Amino acid sequence: MEKPSSTGFVRDRFTWLAYAMLAYFSYLQALLGPAMPFLRDDLDISYSVGGLHFSALALGMVMSGLIADRAVKTWGRRFVFWAGGAGMAGGGLVVAFGQRAAITIVGAWIMGFMGTFLLAMIQSTLSDHHGDRRAFALTESNVAASLCAGLSPLAVGGFQRAGIGWRGALYAGVLAWGIGLLWGRGESFPASPPPARPAAARRGGTLPPVFWLYWGALVLGVAAEWSVVSWGAEFMIEAGDVGKSDASILMTLYFAAMVTGRWVGSRLTRLTDTSRLILAACSTALVGFALFWLTPVLVIRVAGLFVIGLGIANLFPFLLSVAVGAAADRPDIASARITLAAGLAILIAPQILGTVADQTGIQDAYGLVGVLLLLTAATSAFANRRAARHNGMGVTQTNR
Repeated sequence: MEKPSSTGFVRDRFTWLAYAMLAYFSYLQALLGPAMPFLRDDLDISYSVGGLHFSALALGMVMSGLIADRAVKTWGRRFVFWAGGAGMAGGGLVVAFGQRAAITIVGAWIMGFMGTFLLAMIQSTLSDHHGDRRAFALTESNVAASLCAGLSPLAVGGFQRAGIGWRGALYAGVLAWGIGLLWGRGESFPASPPPARPAAARRGGTLPPVFWLYWGALVLGVAAEWSVVSWGAEFMIEAGDVGKSDASILMTLYFAAMVTGRWVGSRLTRLTDTSRLILAACSTALVGFALFWLTPVLVIRVAGLFVIGLGIANLFPFLLSVAVGAAADRPDIASARITLAAGLAILIAPQILGTVADQTGIQDAYGLVGVLLLLTAATSAFANRRAARHNGMGVTQTNR
């Protein structure tokens, strides 16, 4: 299994740059969910059309995930990193200035397509930079990501209440990108690793089967996470009789829980196997989901939302860590395929939930989140067993 290392962990300037850019990415990516009630009102669109924004963002992620590794071979990690972040900011401005759904949907696609290049580079470079401490680095980086993702609903609701308008939250994200570029533009990047070993080359450089099992679990986990992010505010508005601004602000608790969960999770990776932590995270999320979905009492429902966040927070970083560990000599292609997995999840799950909500109501449709969490747990458990048998001594031994 991917076990803690006794090697020291150093947060150098590149590590902080990667953390900051992942925080920027997560802020903008998470912003569409809490902004959706306002965007639907401004453009007079249905749940299904609103869901197309998430689908467009996800489609961009899928397309980028298919070619990100080739883009790195052509232009290098540094260029792909900075170009991806700039393109994501540009897509956010298209959403902000768009006056028709067709335009804002295109803006969401640009955010997903360009932002995924940035995300893929953050994942692969952090993994290479920290080696067998990747689980700690990737989980800790997602603490910063969750912190800034949690600012999205707070910014949307806060700017709206202040009279500036919810679009001010998008402008703030673009400003953050400019600051990041000024601070980190001269930083050097870890070089891509040498080509795969001869044995891997004879197999065509394919990723190992256990990688794809964790990849499938990651699809399911991200689908659950984004179903909560995308429609959590709408669920509280419709099922909990909460105002729009208040619902957006309450979603901040979910992101606060994710910050807390990932901070705790990053410490737990020093003490125990990452694969076991995946199942603990799934169990915690399921308990929180039951409280959030089934209780009519607002205080308990909000507490359930917090517990969901505690559990679901670590599904992506833990699954990312063990998946990359299963393909440690091919981090760029593994990272690209992982962003593809995330894109597929975001493409399918929120749109399906939105479509079902149009037919049955958001209360019944939200039960899909529980199904996704159960499937994530089952797939992860199967992957753990397969990996343990394959390695003979644990899951995802690192090939170093």
